[in-house]
Amino acid sequence: MFVIAMLISAITFAQNKPVESPRDSVSAKIGAATISINYGSPSVKGRKVFGELEPYGKVWRTGANEATVFTTSKDIMVEGKKLPAGTYGFFAIPTATTWTIIFNKVAKQWGAFKYDQAQDVLRVTVKPVKSVMHERLVYKINAKGFSLNWDKLSVPVAVK
Repeated sequence: MFVIAMLISAITFAQNKPVESPRDSVSAKIGAATISINYGSPSVKGRKVFGELEPYGKVWRTGANEATVFTTSKDIMVEGKKLPAGTYGFFAIPTATTWTIIFNKVAKQWGAFKYDQAQDVLRVTVKPVKSVMHERLVYKINAKGFSLNWDKLSVPVAVK
């Protein structure tokens, strides 16, 4: 009986353990379109994020675990280029001075391990800016577009 009680206790404890990079999402209207971003939200935890944890020049899933999913209910203009209504895998290639923002046809995938550039629908280039500290990665949507915010960096993307 004691063994069963210990096993149940261990299972209960494991189920209540906090998730390292919990899923989060944000949704808002920009013009007539509803924009939704679903992502894994990792923490900095004292690490150097950009250039080390997330290397420069490599495709990143813009979150943790499953790739970030970006949905728009209507066609939108992203940095002046058309993105048709739909659901996309959202990736980026960060560098110290510019980021390539990528919308990919394959929305559901684990990380960027099977990312295929041939499936890209749209790529735009944006400039990151210094920001207040964000321990957890967070996306924000406003009337001008959205931003990825993590560590001491914000990556704004214009949307109309």
